[in-house]
Amino acid sequence: MQPLHIAILIIAYFATLVCIAYITGKSANNQTFFKANNSSPWYLVAFGMIGASLSGVTFISVPGWVENQQMSYMQMVLGYVIGYAVIGLILLPLYYKLNLTSIYTYLDDRFGRRSYKTGASFFLLSRTIGASFRLFLVANVLQLILFDAYGIPFWITVTITILLIWLYTFKGGIKTIVWTDTLQTLFMLIAVGVCIISIKDALQIDSLLSYISENKLAKTFFFDDIKTGNYFWKQFFSGAFIAIVMTGLDQDMMQKNLTCRSLKDAQKNMFWFTIVLVIVNFFFLALGVLLTDFAHQNGIDAHKDQLFPTLAMSGELGLATSLFFLLGLIAAAYSSADSALTSLTTSFSIDILEIDKKKDEQEQEKIRKKIHITFSVILVLTILIFKYFIADESVISKIFKFAGYTYGPLLGLYAFGLFTKLKIKDKLVPLVCILAPVLTYFISDYSKTELGFDFGFFILILNGLLTFIGLLAIKEMKQ
Repeated sequence: MQPLHIAILIIAYFATLVCIAYITGKSANNQTFFKANNSSPWYLVAFGMIGASLSGVTFISVPGWVENQQMSYMQMVLGYVIGYAVIGLILLPLYYKLNLTSIYTYLDDRFGRRSYKTGASFFLLSRTIGASFRLFLVANVLQLILFDAYGIPFWITVTITILLIWLYTFKGGIKTIVWTDTLQTLFMLIAVGVCIISIKDALQIDSLLSYISENKLAKTFFFDDIKTGNYFWKQFFSGAFIAIVMTGLDQDMMQKNLTCRSLKDAQKNMFWFTIVLVIVNFFFLALGVLLTDFAHQNGIDAHKDQLFPTLAMSGELGLATSLFFLLGLIAAAYSSADSALTSLTTSFSIDILEIDKKKDEQEQEKIRKKIHITFSVILVLTILIFKYFIADESVISKIFKFAGYTYGPLLGLYAFGLFTKLKIKDKLVPLVCILAPVLTYFISDYSKTELGFDFGFFILILNGLLTFIGLLAIKEMKQ
């Protein structure tokens, strides 16, 4: 594809999103921005959450994992099913019963203000770094295939990217996101479908399911070595807990669920979302098998995160593949980033500044708009720090992974709150929640280097357990 064609595609894509924002943002207020007036159809939320769950990192990385990890990722996806069941049956009823806008308000009621602020702060830190990292990867791709051709520097690329997100979310907020995520999920799934069909035809495959099932890369279950990161029970239980914390304890994902008309609708949304997500992940892995085989047969030296972009944009699979890959990549990245910006604005407004307690609605809206702009600037600056000050992508990747450690304290706090009736010394909670991920890091590193035991994604459970133990240590003696 020529840079001009790519530019036209991106302009048309964002023009569509801005049109949706204009329609959904009419007569919008803070209640619309934060909770969409509790009027979102559950099926739109369920479908749109697929795109938000599968970010640009997933879109590129999951197919690239197959070469070295085969289809072991499905072990974790099956664990997701258990995690989403916990969300639907335990967490959603709690959130709806308390009529929450920010899910971290629960921590205030259960433990106290220090716990509340700590939980919200961990989310803000994690989501800011995570969203910046995802956008950094996509901005690099756009820079390479489009903006370099016009001599536009990276900082302008990033600024334009965030400005476009701000433009279609600043008024309607989560109400707009529910609709734009639906469109973006559709583009992403079409992209995967087109790529699978293109490679199937190129490899002259008669039966896709037979080809995948008989392929040596299709091995899914690993029970052989408990020390490896892809051991079945490690990945299965990790998947369950990852789903709980990165969806059920994440303001970004739960904010969409809380826009449904009722608890029953939100639970239906979670049920169908789970089914579709499992199927979609299977097709991503199947695509990885096809991409790997195509690269080997054609002598193309592309691996891991470079595999999908290299083959899709090479032109060997046709113009349609390049077109829909680009659409899918942009859709996957922005469906994650736009909801992240909205949820960051919501959490900081409600949890840190507590603007919902101010009587003047105009003042509330004015503050919320300032916060929305501030987080847009923070995302731009964080991405530019990744690019110009850190530069080393392996270091940036480690920072992104360390941001994942921040979900462990949330897991420990909610588990302690839901499954015990103990009270704790609220002022010591920040110390426990800082020490837990630090200890987790050193335990994990020692285990891998000295004992040869790789915690893998199981590290989240260790982090949550250490937080839970820490909370037990600071319980109030008089109950």
